[in-house]
Amino acid sequence: MAFFFLPLFSILILPLTNAGYWPPSPGYYPSSKFRSMGFYQGYRNLWGPAHQSVDNNGINIWLDRTSGSGFKSVKPFRSGYFGTSIKLQPGYTAGVITAFYLSNNEAHPGYHDEVDIEFLGTTFGKPYTLQTNVYIRGSGDGKIIGREMKFHLWFNPTQDFHHYAILWTPREIIFLVDDLPIRRYQRKSVATFPLRPMWVYGSIWDASSWATEDGKYKVDYRYQPFVGKFTNFKASGCSAYARAWCQPVSASPFRSGGLTTQQSRAMQWVQSHYLIYDYCKDYKRDHSLTPECWH
Repeated sequence: MAFFFLPLFSILILPLTNAGYWPPSPGYYPSSKFRSMGFYQGYRNLWGPAHQSVDNNGINIWLDRTSGSGFKSVKPFRSGYFGTSIKLQPGYTAGVITAFYLSNNEAHPGYHDEVDIEFLGTTFGKPYTLQTNVYIRGSGDGKIIGREMKFHLWFNPTQDFHHYAILWTPREIIFLVDDLPIRRYQRKSVATFPLRPMWVYGSIWDASSWATEDGKYKVDYRYQPFVGKFTNFKASGCSAYARAWCQPVSASPFRSGGLTTQQSRAMQWVQSHYLIYDYCKDYKRDHSLTPECWH
């Protein structure tokens, strides 16, 4: 009798064990609401043209000893949903940054806004870190005030494509992974929220000085090239040239924005299991510079 009981017991507890490590359904899937487009429908090369290749609707960009690469949207936006599916390089990728982000750095050098999804490379056997960040008017001028929240992921981002997105409206910024909200940054004051038009960017580059364990591990070009694969681009919203009555899109069924109760619970689940750094909880930070942490 015991011979048959052990396999049955294992079958019963296996789903319960795994259930703690896979996110609950958000119940709403904003990526399905926006049409995919080919790379050249919305983007152009920005730098490193010899280090990128466009195939079908996607693009591969890579870093080697000579250069990295980047691309940029053809138009700026003042709000919208911006997503892409990304597959990351496996193996040793310490010091390498693969990024998808919004910025107006070229329009406001030294005094720009930025909203980042950045994948921080890693060493053998350790997971990638997904870093989200928000800069408001001043990044790069010697008074850099980052608003970093860092996550590990509940899947291996090198094995397949996963969809990463930024939803930006005049009221909030929501970061999503496979339609699951992982972070919501609300507008609490004009001083702590980006409102000027931004372009959409993707890039891969050498950030050895800080990317992996605060610069402890550098890029090792014996493992080059380091490749970032992007496809399934989505960019929908109000461009900087749209009429004043253009309505911002939403990450939820509510036209007014925000998240449903189910989305909020899913986000809380991710943050309780996979959030590894929150700038608001870093006692070494000067939180007089980030008043949203205590409002």
